[in-house]
Amino acid sequence: MLWFLSIAARQGFVVDHYHDIAEGIMEKDSGGKLMMSVVTLHPAVKFLGEKQPTSIELEQLHHQAHDECFIANSVKTEVRCEIQVT
Repeated sequence: MLWFLSIAARQGFVVDHYHDIAEGIMEKDSGGKLMMSVVTLHPAVKFLGEKQPTSIELEQLHHQAHDECFIANSVKTEVRCEIQVT
């Protein structure tokens, strides 16, 4: 979320509300130990003002935020993002 807010602000978007519900899948790894194999994020963002992102821009904002995310770059869990349109 913090990367998303930073990138959106730099591009001139004003975020009024950001809400995310994360879901995870636990499975056994090849060694039989439980692990979080997939995390799916469901971010919903509301913007203020006249400058509103298009659906393509919104997808690009989330993609760029994911690329910069410390957690997504640090874990071996697959992290997915399913954008919620508000």
